[in-house]
Amino acid sequence: MFKWLRGLRAAPAIPDAAWQATLARYPFLVQPAAADAARLRAMAAELLRDKEFHGAHGFVITDEVALAVAAQAVLPVLHLRGGLDWYEDFVGIVIHPSEVVAQRKTMDEAGVVHEYEEVVAGEAMERGPVMLSWQDVLASSVTADQGYNVVIHEFAHKIDMRDGGADGCPTLPAGFAGTSSAREAHAVWMNAVQPAYDNFREQVIVAERFGGEPTWLDPYGATSLSEFFAVACEAYFVNRAHFGRDFPEVLQLFDAFFLPARP
Repeated sequence: MFKWLRGLRAAPAIPDAAWQATLARYPFLVQPAAADAARLRAMAAELLRDKEFHGAHGFVITDEVALAVAAQAVLPVLHLRGGLDWYEDFVGIVIHPSEVVAQRKTMDEAGVVHEYEEVVAGEAMERGPVMLSWQDVLASSVTADQGYNVVIHEFAHKIDMRDGGADGCPTLPAGFAGTSSAREAHAVWMNAVQPAYDNFREQVIVAERFGGEPTWLDPYGATSLSEFFAVACEAYFVNRAHFGRDFPEVLQLFDAFFLPARP
């Protein structure tokens, strides 16, 4: 809504020293093409212009904090048609100093309500803000080998939610993967993602219940298709080589979605 208003304000200039420090701290941001690097920097500046950062529990939002989040958040939409429009349903980004204990409430099939606590490093609320733990944002500078990145995880949820709910399948563009309808495109997506998720979930169960080999991908991705999508996006963007070895079909699918306009 009111996207035209964004053009009335110039994006802030990112000082070169600050930008280079960000790239050095998060080396997975460095793209092989110079055009990618320039685009990443320009879009990060636009995100800084359009979003509002808030510190929780006394946490102070510094330029380092805001730039680290912005640069990583831009990575999934760098080549998507529409770019930052994928994040237009929210304005606020709330940064906590560390993990947060979230209160949860669920209802089981019998109608019984269960309340519990969950420790989270981030959360993306539908049509609401994104919450991140700065401790985990910083950790992403050294956890690429494990395919972990909290910023990409939560912003991947926002991409997934754009069509109204997180179900593990984002809104697919017309003609996606050579398809001729939205239904066909959705089928192509699920034909790759569903078996990958099912196999991964089985591996996690074997590892956790029967002492099998732990999975490289974060086992949290086995909780639902939407979490599998977010966890897979983390690994895809920060450790493409390892992700491709474990999930070649999903890698091909993600390339078709995330890199449609890449030269």
